[in-house]
Amino acid sequence: MTLPAPDTPLYNHPLPMIEQWLSSLGCQQDQQNLNSWTVTTPNWKAELSLDVEEIIVSYLGAGADGSDVKRAFKYSLSREDVEAAVLSGP
Repeated sequence: MTLPAPDTPLYNHPLPMIEQWLSSLGCQQDQQNLNSWTVTTPNWKAELSLDVEEIIVSYLGAGADGSDVKRAFKYSLSREDVEAAVLSGP
């Protein structure tokens, strides 16, 4: 499957393409909870959840007090915008 252009909103991507995209970013799918993904970089770790209207990203332990930092990205955003925001880290 070929992904749509990077400036295409995520709501125009079929679920298998969103999953392919997340895999290409180095995300790992939770086999028990298929809408949950994790991504680990040298500086941070995050859990992504494919919700009904948005992708919710929790940067684990990234808050000043060690709490998780949560962000949500609507599917109306382009794939390139969501990718840049998620990978920029907490």
